[in-house]
Amino acid sequence: MYSYALLEKNCYYLIQEKEEDPISLIKVNLETDHCLYVSRYSDTTVLEWKKKVDAIFDILELLGDDKVKVWESIYNDNQNSFNYEEDED
Repeated sequence: MYSYALLEKNCYYLIQEKEEDPISLIKVNLETDHCLYVSRYSDTTVLEWKKKVDAIFDILELLGDDKVKVWESIYNDNQNSFNYEEDED
């Protein structure tokens, strides 16, 4: 078992909060004395506070800069496709 206290600011991680949970991509945006402000990415981005003592079942991977750039490109392309509106002529 791990905790959010192990995660570093401005880094992207693949984690599982609970054993049966799906894998999530998160980014640590801000660190305070007792909490982290985290972005959780799925179909939409969820911004949430986590206590440093909150449990994480598994930290699967710290994503390197090259992987983050590839992911951002894919994620942004998918977000643009959801925002696409067809002309009604």
